[in-house]
Amino acid sequence: MGSLFNASFTGTPMILTAGQQEQGHGLMEPVLYGPLVQMAEPLVKWAVEVTRLEDLPRIVRRAAKIATTPPTGPVFISLPGDILNAEAGIELGRSTRVDTRVKPSDEALQALTQRILKAERPVIITGDEIVKSDALKEAAALAETLGCPTYQSSTPYGASFLSESPCFMGALSRLQKQVREVLSPYDLMIVLGADPLRMSVYSEVDPLPEGLPIVQVGLVDWDLAKNYGAEIALKADVKETLRVLVPALKAAGGAALEGRAKQGIAALKSKNWTARRAPLVEQISKAGDRSPIDPDWLALQLVEAMPANAILVDEGLTSSRQILALRPHRDRYGYHALASGGIGWGLPASVGVSLANPDRPVVCFSGDGSSMYSIQALWTAANHRLPLTFVIVNNGGYRIIKQRLLAFHGDDNYIGMDFIDPPVDFTGMAKSLGLESMRITDPKELKSALSSAFSRPGAKLIEVVVNGTV
Repeated sequence: MGSLFNASFTGTPMILTAGQQEQGHGLMEPVLYGPLVQMAEPLVKWAVEVTRLEDLPRIVRRAAKIATTPPTGPVFISLPGDILNAEAGIELGRSTRVDTRVKPSDEALQALTQRILKAERPVIITGDEIVKSDALKEAAALAETLGCPTYQSSTPYGASFLSESPCFMGALSRLQKQVREVLSPYDLMIVLGADPLRMSVYSEVDPLPEGLPIVQVGLVDWDLAKNYGAEIALKADVKETLRVLVPALKAAGGAALEGRAKQGIAALKSKNWTARRAPLVEQISKAGDRSPIDPDWLALQLVEAMPANAILVDEGLTSSRQILALRPHRDRYGYHALASGGIGWGLPASVGVSLANPDRPVVCFSGDGSSMYSIQALWTAANHRLPLTFVIVNNGGYRIIKQRLLAFHGDDNYIGMDFIDPPVDFTGMAKSLGLESMRITDPKELKSALSSAFSRPGAKLIEVVVNGTV
């Protein structure tokens, strides 16, 4: 159910099926029986139980249509045993896909254009719909047309902006006070396909500066003006909207807009993502001789060793805090991270990512605690001989829980948060599940081990022992 919650949170277009006891037998409350439709309903777009074999094609076609129509999401089909065992000649029906790549009306586009041009200091916030609509280039074009800074939303679980664009500033944090300070200089927030200010823990400080107006575009109507009212909210495809919005801005803004954009980009050059990366790399590199291995230094070595076309599945949590500042987003499928907050997603997700992208190497960067939730995914990777490397960061426990206990409550009495007595042998576990594996404790061995693993076919696991100090 936790995995289904994550699929719902990310809008994954997925059909989930489950076997059910024969119709009528459930009344006896046998073993392995439950009200599956009711259990699934809070987490899916549609849940149904098949009651006639003849209805199955229609149900499956409908499920696929519902799952793939924005706002996309999972659906659930319960299959009673008598339906699974039945045989009949049935009509298979026809598939339907609803095309929702809609752009705003001419009137709405004109209003949006004029409102954006009226702003003197706009800022752009991007989210998951940039990935879904394949709008990375278009979003960068908007930012560079305006010469304005762009941030990923505060839950940056995908590649929703091109990191090396001169306008990219990184991702917003989930600290309300910090976000409010970041956004305070601006006079218009342009939100593209995102729930822009999704926070974690409660704060008396609101992340949105008082009086900051919002314009918002996206197909997920639940996110449009969900928490903060928008002057303009357009239910439209992000890519199709940007395709007409950018030319409209250039035509209406003319030379004045072009000049202002050049000035804006020049002002960002010393503080954008690219400018900040170099000193960060220099700072992290100083920890290269530390033992136990420094987690940030491990993240840097991982990024530098990965092939250019590799996909990163990131559930490193405390060990991946610098990943977004180190590894550039260059395509919409190159980065996948934990979205809903429930850990244990990374290993099986990386198997799915690899199956979906057989021509690209995949790297799964996972904490040791997270990996324990779904370690059996290693066997599936070995069974399918996937080009997938698992890098397990072993800090001996649930470091993120320790950090939060200390930060939020000042409590360093970490009960039930370590697994060091006995220690978990991830290398041995991987071998027992069919993977080539190795354990790294010496920082001098790390670079060559990563480069070798990433360059060879097959499923592999590298366990890296890092400093677990809180």
